[in-house]
Parts: sequence; structure tokens; C-alpha cells
Amino acid sequence: QVQLVESGGGLVQAGGSLRLSCTASRTIFRFHIMGWYRHVPGKQRELVAGITDGDSTNYADSVKGRFTISRGNAENTVYLQMDSLKPEDTAVYYCNLHYPLTRDDYWGQGTQVTVSS
Repeated sequence: QVQLVESGGGLVQAGGSLRLSCTASRTIFRFHIMGWYRHVPGKQRELVAGITDGDSTNYADSVKGRFTISRGNAENTVYLQMDSLKPEDTAVYYCNLHYPLTRDDYWGQGTQVTVSS
């Protein structure tokens, strides 16, 4: 079992920046995807950004050019740099680890991001 621990959420004014961190409790195996999702009450959880073990990335159209997903020096850490934040970015952000071959999914506990106008 892998535990994912997120940090870095908080309250920020529109136009500001935050950086979210996600650390896995143990070594992550090859052929995986790590991603950030967000959820707003009353809406479906949506993928914000993902990064493969080969460092290919993808982003939701709504965050392209503003958010950047990256890995830390340790393979078990991933970051989400969020710039030019907008009130509509307000949500609970979740870290996800997905193994496509086994279809296993692991989720963090979520971290609240609130952007005031």
C-alpha cells in the first residue's frame, strides 16, 4: 500500500501562486502516472495535470500555460506549480498515483486551494 501526502494548499488572491507537493510513502515502480485532480462540490473530479514515468506531461485546457507539473529530485515526489490563479481554480486538490498495467490507483487526502477575487 502506498500513502500519498499532499501539502501546500491555502488561501491566495487572484493572480497569485501556490505550489502543491505530493510525496509517496515508498518507492514508486516503473510504468506509472502521477497526477493532480481537483474537485468542487457538485461537480465531477477533474484531471488538472499528469506526468508519466518518462516525464511526459498533460494538462487540462483550463490550466495550460498557468500550471506546471514536475518531479522532485526524489522519484516519489511530484509538484504542481500554480501561477496566475483564478477564483475558478478554487477546489480540493488530490494527488493520484496510477499504475496502468494493474489499474491500481492511490489517492492523497486532498488539500484545499482557495483563490479570492
